[in-house]
Amino acid sequence: MKKLALISLAVLMTACGSPDTRTPPASTEATISQYSLDQAGEDFVKVALRMGEVDSDYVDAYSGPKAWREAIKGSEVNPDNLAKEISDLAVRIDNVEGAETVRARNLQKLLRAMSVRLDVVTGKEVSFDKEVSDIYDVKPPRYDLSEYDYVLAELDALVPGKGSTAERVLAFKNTFEIPKEKLKPVFDRAIAECRARTQKYFDLPESEKFRMEFVTDKSWSGYNYYQGNYESLIQINTDFPITIDRAVDLGCHEGYPGHHVWNLFIERELVGKRGWIEHSVNPLFGPFGPLAEGSGNFGIELAFPGDEKMAFEKEVLFPMAGLDAANAEKFERVLALESKLSHATNDIARRYLDGDLTKEEAVPLIQKYYLQSREKSEQRLRFIEKYRGYVINYNIGQDIVRNYVTSAGNEPSVQWAAFKNMLTIPLTPDDMQPENE
Repeated sequence: MKKLALISLAVLMTACGSPDTRTPPASTEATISQYSLDQAGEDFVKVALRMGEVDSDYVDAYSGPKAWREAIKGSEVNPDNLAKEISDLAVRIDNVEGAETVRARNLQKLLRAMSVRLDVVTGKEVSFDKEVSDIYDVKPPRYDLSEYDYVLAELDALVPGKGSTAERVLAFKNTFEIPKEKLKPVFDRAIAECRARTQKYFDLPESEKFRMEFVTDKSWSGYNYYQGNYESLIQINTDFPITIDRAVDLGCHEGYPGHHVWNLFIERELVGKRGWIEHSVNPLFGPFGPLAEGSGNFGIELAFPGDEKMAFEKEVLFPMAGLDAANAEKFERVLALESKLSHATNDIARRYLDGDLTKEEAVPLIQKYYLQSREKSEQRLRFIEKYRGYVINYNIGQDIVRNYVTSAGNEPSVQWAAFKNMLTIPLTPDDMQPENE
């Protein structure tokens, strides 16, 4: 029998030490015996910023001292020298006092991830499985796409008609498209509801806020650009129709209790209260990726448990968008079945990135199991090409987060507390994996 490896908060916080609000000291040419985790944290930030000069996608958010970034911005960074910096820093941390603490272990995982990402962007051959395990702290499972065909059969029966299953499902879903002129008010109302439900359990900073933009020509549907000082820029891609369910989905995922809340917790709890300066830089490709995306996705069902999401959409958002709710329940069944296909993309990504599928072979597979148009499926492949193993974070990350939070208990207050603890300890996927009893 398997059980979730829930880590005692008290034990972890003892390992982390008491909150330290001091500003980390500047790095020096200190000997290993004099080296501290505060110095390691500062050194990590500066190495990560240099990594950002090699890989423009690496630094997802930065809220540390502006002078550090300005000193590095635009500089020529030699990848071989950077690889040595990463290795040397790992050695120093391994020998520092407190090397067994959560903080030190996470720094080592961040450095391991950076090293593998550097290999990827400099053209070295890195398998999908190694990339996922060493960057995201997850051992990726293997899939057989035929295992998902029963879901396609159910969808085929649920949405009969002419054309492929993907074409019919997409056509049905698009009857729930939010008119473009109503996107802003619908999203504003959805995000306000996500925020209100999150505030019921979380003490958010009074100054926290976000601004929202609608954009085009992106490989993703939504993105949160954390600005620091508890502020976010949330962008929503309008290249393709946005159906009514996506208002709450993106409102929770990009905003509350998803990326925006996670980032402000990191800034307030880890950097501000504990002085863990390494968390002032958020690498897109690192061991916290599954928690970032997994908490964003699971945050939807945490904020809207059971039938509450559909009830809110039917009562509030459908009328705002001018949509008929007569087929809302059927729409919900389609979405529930579609969610069972989410892991299929992982196998397609693995086979494509490892060279076992050509683009001409991958796109029809994505279209079949992603249930989208060819154009949208090609966009999905561009996402895979750009972000590679990151695709596992949305579904495997959600599984990990759901298991951790629901194992804490059934009461909403208990689950919200576990959700916050997970983000602010902070845990990585290997800390949360099931283990044999």
